[in-house]
Amino acid sequence: MDTLSLENKYNLKELELNALLEITQAINNNLPEKSLYKIYDFTIRANLNIRKLALYVLDSVWSCKVNYGTEINCFETPIDDNFCNYRKVTSIEGRKDVFGEFDYVIPVSHKGNILALVFVGGIQVDSEELKASSTRFIQALSNIIIVAIENKKLARQQLQQEALRKELEIASDVQQFLFPEELPYTTKLKVEASYLPHDRVGGDYYDYIPINKNQFLICIADVSGKGIPAALMMSNFQASLRTLVRQTPNLREIIEELNYQVLENAKGEKFITFFAGIYDHQLRTLVYVNSGHNPPILINNDKLTLLEEGSTVLGAMHPLPFINEGFITDLDEFLLFSYTDGVTETENELNEEFGIERLKKYFGSNGYVDLKKIHQDIIIQLDDFKGRNGYKDDITMLSCKVEL
Repeated sequence: MDTLSLENKYNLKELELNALLEITQAINNNLPEKSLYKIYDFTIRANLNIRKLALYVLDSVWSCKVNYGTEINCFETPIDDNFCNYRKVTSIEGRKDVFGEFDYVIPVSHKGNILALVFVGGIQVDSEELKASSTRFIQALSNIIIVAIENKKLARQQLQQEALRKELEIASDVQQFLFPEELPYTTKLKVEASYLPHDRVGGDYYDYIPINKNQFLICIADVSGKGIPAALMMSNFQASLRTLVRQTPNLREIIEELNYQVLENAKGEKFITFFAGIYDHQLRTLVYVNSGHNPPILINNDKLTLLEEGSTVLGAMHPLPFINEGFITDLDEFLLFSYTDGVTETENELNEEFGIERLKKYFGSNGYVDLKKIHQDIIIQLDDFKGRNGYKDDITMLSCKVEL
C-alpha cells in the first residue's frame, strides 16, 4: 500500500512537472493570449487527470476563458459575485446552482488582487493528500500563466501609451504649424495672440492673413472635440481657408465653401465655430462673419460693440440656412478682441462662469492699453476668478489694434 502510494505521488509529480514545463515553454515563446489559454487547457487535461474545469479571468469584467467537461456552458454563464471574495482554495460541493458541478474554487491572485478563479471537479487521485496537492499545483500553474498574461497586457498598454504619446507629440507639432510664426506689431497695426491649451493638443485656432497692401483677414476658431482628430481637422481647415483667401476676398463665398468642406471631412460628427473679419485700411471698413462663435468685442470711439452678425456653426448642415455679413464703416482707430469659449466658460468654486459681462466691464476702462497687458490682465482675472478650480478648456485670445 505504501509502495502504491509513493508510486502515485511520483506519477503525479511527474505529470505536474510535464505540465509546468509545457506552460513555461509556451510563455517563453511569447505566444499570444489565446494560444496560452489553449495550451493551459490542453496541459491540464493531458497531465493532471481533472475531469471538469472552468477558468474565469477578470479583465474589465469577469469572463470564462477555458471550460471543459461540464454540462453547463461556462463561456455563457456569468460568475457568482460571491466567489470574488474567496482568498483560498475552497470546497463548493453541494451547491444547488450551476456551479454545483465543481468540487473546488481556486483563487489566483497577484500582489493582493484577484486575477482569476479556477473551478475544478472530478480530481482523479487516491487520497485527500494528493487531492490537496493537486489543487495547490493547479493554483500555482494558473498563477504562472495568468500573471504572464497580465504582464503581456501591461506591456501592450505601455506600448499603446507610448504610441499615443508620439501621436500627441506629432499633433502638437501640427497645431503649432497652424499658428502664424509672426504677428505684426507696428505703430499702425498691432496683433497679439495668447494660447493656453487645456491638454497637450487642443481644438483652437487663430490666424492673421495679409490679403494685399490694404487688406488683411483676422480670424479665430474652435473645433468641437480635442486631441489628434481636432488638430487634424483644424489643419485641413487652415489650409482650406488660406487657399480660399488667395482666390477671393468675398467673405460670404469663403464661409460657404468652408462650411461645405468641414461637413464633407467630418461627416457631421464635428463642427467649428468661427469668426473672420477683413479690414481695409484704405476704405476704413471692417467686413465680418461670426459663425456661431463667441462674439468678439470691438471698441471704437469709446463705444463697445459685440460682433454677432453671421451664420450658424460650420459643418452642421449644407447649405447654411443664412449668412449675414457685418459691415462697419469709418474705422480709423479701433481695438478688436476675440476669444474662445474657454475664457467665458471658466468656472469658479461656486460653478459660476466668468461670462462676457466681466470682459465688457474690463474693456470699459482698459480699451486703449497695450495688447500684451490686456491679455496678461485677463489671464490674471481668470486665475483669480477660478480659485482652486482647474481650467476646463483651451483658452485663446486674439487682439487687433489699428491706429493712425
